[in-house]
Amino acid sequence: MQPGPDLDFHEEEALGKAYDARLMRRLLRYLWPYRLRVAIAVVMLIAASGLELVGPYLTAVAIDRAIPARDLALLATLAGIYALALVLALLLSYAETLLTTWIGQRVMYDLRTEIFAQLQRLSLRFFDRNPVGRLMTRLTSDVEVLNELFTSGVVAIFGDVFTLVFIVAVMLAMSWKLALVAFTVLPLVWLVAYWFRTNVRRAYRDIRVRIARINAFLQERITGMSVVQLFGREGPELEKFK
Repeated sequence: MQPGPDLDFHEEEALGKAYDARLMRRLLRYLWPYRLRVAIAVVMLIAASGLELVGPYLTAVAIDRAIPARDLALLATLAGIYALALVLALLLSYAETLLTTWIGQRVMYDLRTEIFAQLQRLSLRFFDRNPVGRLMTRLTSDVEVLNELFTSGVVAIFGDVFTLVFIVAVMLAMSWKLALVAFTVLPLVWLVAYWFRTNVRRAYRDIRVRIARINAFLQERITGMSVVQLFGREGPELEKFK
């Protein structure tokens, strides 16, 4: 039977850098075969983000011009443009979500295929040292997390950056003094984000370690259930699982 889940997975618990450029380049190469679709998704996301920013501008025009002048025609026109912008933004967001989900699933398929092929080339000694449940975690939940990175992170960051840059530019253009006052909270936001990121990384790593140990425990006990029942170890094994 392979090493039990009680062993200390040092490599699991060692926290690496928050951002590793070399590792990120290795991950992004899996997106290269789908670069055209990624580019289309980025364009759709930026367009949707731009359309969502139309609302505040139209609202300002309505408050400053249409409502004081009681111009119902202008107000109706602004409302129609706003509704059209919302519909277009919704359609673009829906199409972008479908496309990025497809890309993520394809990347996840490529990753799992490559990992499984690599596992078949490893020596028997490797499988003696590593519980099968831990390897299953690599093939399933860890790859699923990478799928979320590709679908919700790599593409979405372009839309977020575009929105942020546009908002900052508009704030500076309207009143740079008020904009500078608003920017005074940025150091506090950065500190909170840094604290949150650090604690979330630790919690996430702890969850990954526990999932790997649970999978290793279940794989060993289910595979060796005949031995467990033969020696009447059902109760003690249940307590270990708890």
